[in-house]
Amino acid sequence: MLSSIGVPGLIIILVLALILFGPSKLPQLGKAVGDTLREFKKSTRDIVNDVKEPFEDEDKNKKN
Repeated sequence: MLSSIGVPGLIIILVLALILFGPSKLPQLGKAVGDTLREFKKSTRDIVNDVKEPFEDEDKNKKN
């Protein structure tokens, strides 16, 4: 989805964000987005590990 935006689209989005939020709020906004993505990735990784763990334990038991 993001690959179809292109460079001109990203420039327009960045200019609009600069106009809407101002230069002083953009670093705070970027940090908040980064923190949110980090938490989402961590939660997703935890869920995947919780789902995979029983199957891995079952495979180990079958080998023994």
